Amino acid sequence: MSDEKSRFFARLFLRSRRELIGYFARRVGREDASDLLQETFARALRSERFELAADPPSLLQRIAVNLARDHARRRRTEARYVDFDADAEMAVATGARPDARLEAEEKWRLLREAVDALPPRCRDVFLLYMREGLGLGEIAERLGVSRNMAQKHMRLAMARCWAALE
Repeated sequence: MSDEKSRFFARLFLRSRRELIGYFARRVGREDASDLLQETFARALRSERFELAADPPSLLQRIAVNLARDHARRRRTEARYVDFDADAEMAVATGARPDARLEAEEKWRLLREAVDALPPRCRDVFLLYMREGLGLGEIAERLGVSRNMAQKHMRLAMARCWAALE
């Protein structure tokens, strides 16, 4: 990175950080705000469009909005699975009725089978999202597909998993 580009990003960071931290704190909470701020600037640095942008602060805000949305979406999805996971673990740990324990184990088996039956790319997207907590943009970049394609794979994976559990 050139010295000029480094100075530009340093000035932009100093001007924008307080506003972006406040935005993230309101949208996702203080715990994740600094991580998302860092990711916002990391994405801006990696973006080829950023250097060509007529209004870099606006593009930075757009990156932040997208990150906050991805984060919120990921948390909602995780909450569904965490609730299910907690129910299954609770049934086992507390010595719940045998039928409740069997039902929880059966749901896990069905979910594992549904994930295993996904097409390979679809399964990769699902696992990167659920296990590694990556956003769809990061997944798309990692797998070399468009964000829309990653989103399509994720929708298919979620639909098949929910169908398997119904």
